[in-house]
Amino acid sequence: MRIIKLDAIDSTNSYLRRLCTAGGVEDFTVAVANYQTKGRGQMGTQWDAQASKNLMVSVFKDVSYLNLEHHFFISMVIALSILKALQGFNIKNLKVKWPNDILSENKKIGGILIENVIKQTKMNASIIGFGINVNQTKFHHLPQASSLRLISGRVFDIEEILQAILTKLEHHFELLEQKQFKTLKTAYESHLFRKNKPSTFRDIEGSLFSGYVKGVSNSGNLQVLVEDGVIREFDLKAVSLLY
Repeated sequence: MRIIKLDAIDSTNSYLRRLCTAGGVEDFTVAVANYQTKGRGQMGTQWDAQASKNLMVSVFKDVSYLNLEHHFFISMVIALSILKALQGFNIKNLKVKWPNDILSENKKIGGILIENVIKQTKMNASIIGFGINVNQTKFHHLPQASSLRLISGRVFDIEEILQAILTKLEHHFELLEQKQFKTLKTAYESHLFRKNKPSTFRDIEGSLFSGYVKGVSNSGNLQVLVEDGVIREFDLKAVSLLY
């Protein structure tokens, strides 16, 4: 594992993508930044974090052993690795809000952004970005955001958290390479936010509807039991789960 420490960068995902284009990235290269000027979230949103108070990481991972249809298992691996690592720091009530938010006490403390490198319709590699709010205490105009410090009252060593997550990543990627899909999916679904609880969703047209989160498909669609007793599947562009 190669770890690259950066003071400031536009985004760690963009940085690794440039290295990838230049042909100079080895498997499990990790880029860590103190500050991102253009940190990115899912679907073009911006990740806003104060300098030196949070964990901002991207990992380049060879996933050429993975079929394209199983791409969402990469997201499962990342979410599980973060959750399991944070459990070791006694962070309570950890959940993953589909598809890529990490929650504690129903507040967002982290997010995941995955950009897959696909060649000739086959998985080649993945650039995996994740951010964890660690010691930041103010989040302007973000009522659902929180941090490890706000939740626990403790100041954390960011490097220690990084190493804990990377250790879990190695373990869960080994399970993925061994095609332990059922093991990973069962563990992931056990941490799903609002699983089996009455929940409110917003569809692509802005309409609200009720249902119960039941799980995810192998391709990453959210499985929701709706009012007519049917389990429907939604991709991340088709529906959002409200807090």
